[in-house]
Amino acid sequence: MNTPLLYRLLDTDPAAGPAELLHRARAGRHLPHLVLSALAGDGVRMGEAARAELGRARDRVARYRRLAAGLARSTGVRAIRGLPLAGYYPAGLLRPLHTLDLVAPDEAALWQAVIRLVTDHPVEHIDVSLLGERPHHTAVTLHWPAEDPLVDPWYRVHVSTAALPGDGRGVPVRPFLVADEHVECLIALAESRLGEPGPPPGPLTLLDVAALTGLPFEAAETAAVVAAYRLAPEVAALLDHAAEHVPLGPLAAVRAALAPELAAEHRRRGETPAARRVPARHGALLRRTVIRHSWGEARLLGHTPDTCLLLTPVADYLLAPAADAVDTPTPATRTAALDALHHWDTLC
Repeated sequence: MNTPLLYRLLDTDPAAGPAELLHRARAGRHLPHLVLSALAGDGVRMGEAARAELGRARDRVARYRRLAAGLARSTGVRAIRGLPLAGYYPAGLLRPLHTLDLVAPDEAALWQAVIRLVTDHPVEHIDVSLLGERPHHTAVTLHWPAEDPLVDPWYRVHVSTAALPGDGRGVPVRPFLVADEHVECLIALAESRLGEPGPPPGPLTLLDVAALTGLPFEAAETAAVVAAYRLAPEVAALLDHAAEHVPLGPLAAVRAALAPELAAEHRRRGETPAARRVPARHGALLRRTVIRHSWGEARLLGHTPDTCLLLTPVADYLLAPAADAVDTPTPATRTAALDALHHWDTLC
């Protein structure tokens, strides 16, 4: 992982120089920070504005690390995906973090973490989704502005009781992710590719794979774990794309060991009955509330035959049917839902 690799991944002629590389990187919101860190490591001269931008990006990652460590001690949640991956990057090379992803051991721990975040930070938006059913899993994403919200991306923390949310179709929610950390990172990268065929992996994903190539993957064991988590096709496709840009090292043997698992996984997905497919249900915010410190879980209240109210320790939401992709209720629906909440208030 070095600057020449960045030139190749961003399709930039090295003769064009570092300014052109940074210009290309700005097509992706966080890639400039990675490129700036690489250029700084190479001793490239940069001005005050570039140094300040890089400094804020490093502060963002450091803040996420402190948040994750504090929440782990107080609530038992742990970081997955981006933050662990950043630990495998070479010293000085900044792996940008748009989101801090956390997984909670249960719903009580999730809401403890959410309450802590709402209490300690100027949270402006709280998004809630329910995944699966009987029992469902909860995912909460909190957003608050950076020091300079016009220039830097907002802070974004995602907390879920499901480590791997699935695709709502052929691959179910898998609540637990238990493996060696570098194997978990590979699985998390593959999970982000789950779903309908999309564009090839971007530069950041390919750099993430490159960061893992020097680690001690045991081929048969890793392939078995990947298959157990229902991600053999995604890992195979990811490694095939990465192999076009970087040497895979031990991951080449993992790719070979996955070959016998592909047909079986495709068959399992094709056999999933439509009745068992459960898309996520997203909550439309009705009101923020005084923090309900005594609540260990959210409460579902029937509202209409097709919708229900989700009352959480920090806010209340309207849940539409799972098949309804429209998360914004009509004014009439919103008024009726708020009336139902006010009625519930009088009974408590």
